[in-house]
Amino acid sequence: MRRNVKDTIVRDYGKLDELRDVKVPRVRPEDSPETPAGKAPDPELGTDTIAHARYYDHEFMKLEWERIWTRVWLLACREDDIPEPGDYVVTEMGPESVLVVRQEDGGVKAFYNVCQHRGNRLRGPGIGSAKTFKCAYHHWEYRLDGSFENIPDLETFPQGAPCRGLEEMRCDTWGSFVWYSFNPEVEPLLDFLDPIPQHLAPYNFDRMALTRDVTIEWDCNWKTSVDAFNESYHVQGIHPQLLWYLDDYNIQIDCYERHNRYLIPFATISPRVKLPPDVPPAIKAIMQEAGMDPADYDGKIKDLRVNIQKFKRKHGADQGKDYSRLNDDQLTDDYHYLIFPNITLNIHADDLMLFRQRPHPTDPDRMYFDVQTYELIPDGEEWPERPEHGQFKHGDKSIGLVLDQDAFNLPTVQQGMHSRGYRGLWIGNQELRIRHFHKVIDDYIYGPDGKPPGAL
Repeated sequence: MRRNVKDTIVRDYGKLDELRDVKVPRVRPEDSPETPAGKAPDPELGTDTIAHARYYDHEFMKLEWERIWTRVWLLACREDDIPEPGDYVVTEMGPESVLVVRQEDGGVKAFYNVCQHRGNRLRGPGIGSAKTFKCAYHHWEYRLDGSFENIPDLETFPQGAPCRGLEEMRCDTWGSFVWYSFNPEVEPLLDFLDPIPQHLAPYNFDRMALTRDVTIEWDCNWKTSVDAFNESYHVQGIHPQLLWYLDDYNIQIDCYERHNRYLIPFATISPRVKLPPDVPPAIKAIMQEAGMDPADYDGKIKDLRVNIQKFKRKHGADQGKDYSRLNDDQLTDDYHYLIFPNITLNIHADDLMLFRQRPHPTDPDRMYFDVQTYELIPDGEEWPERPEHGQFKHGDKSIGLVLDQDAFNLPTVQQGMHSRGYRGLWIGNQELRIRHFHKVIDDYIYGPDGKPPGAL
């Protein structure tokens, strides 16, 4: 299996809907001919500091659970994790455990992963397959659709069986991923995700195979992590080696209703450094992944990005890769999206790096950082086996130079949030996505008019 560009960099180099009460029809994802590349108007979000106590305050953590996590759509797994009836995934979010099951009719259902008898968890985290779900405690048994299969000694319960089996929750699919919500009144998934489905329809997510799947426990708040991946201002501080791989300054930032993105040029040189005389090693990796021989390149260094785009446009189809719905910049650049509240997508023509930031169930100073990488499989090539899931604590293993650099820095950021000498986040224009992210948090917690004076 070839290493994708992101793996190479990480491991080697470090890498209006309403108008006069008339509803405007949404564009269906499959009708979107291309990803919108135009600049969205910047929202007016002011210049106030962002209170640091929201990163460690237990009461704020409770508000997040009650007003965000239990109200929105959340990512569960890939559809191909559960291809056959009975295949299931158990995923955890805060204090809850969720059981996602492929049904006999091919649909997907999600349930609270808890037996209705005495509250035992039916399955542990991970992937598996079952014909029924039998509780290990007293052998209460449930069918794939959550209904009761068997309750031993039912005649000894004078009140009879509970009126229904497993507690079901909202579940839907998009983009080859399965999503769930604790909120029975949640809006339709495509409405919640808007405009993400229209933006990302041209990518071939269904042709991307999972190549890496790890979870790392980090000693920081989940928002500390989201913030870190919501701006490129830190590249020159934490990832200086990437200055010879991407333009960290000339970046387009777009904020939408809930979600946001930036478009960051790859295969180019940051304006913070001088142009090198030769092709930098990290860009050589991009060229090789595209099928180019860096030794044969005789163009100008400043033209590398455009020339790589031209090469991929010319040769993609012959390599079994469909780039027909992607613009030229998408052939090299990182179209980097935040799906509120906790999904970061680093999207490229040939691969996807997905981060899922999950809060710790009880401690606002800890979180779980899920990293998944996907690679576009050319037509005709064999689909690889799914990698095993790995889980460990920060410091036990390397997750690649770039992510190691972030992971090393974030605990000290979290510690600083507690300092009496720190006055709050001082946000600049390069960090507009952070300010927008926290505005959406405030909208959920305090209402659409934002937080009241003195709120966290």
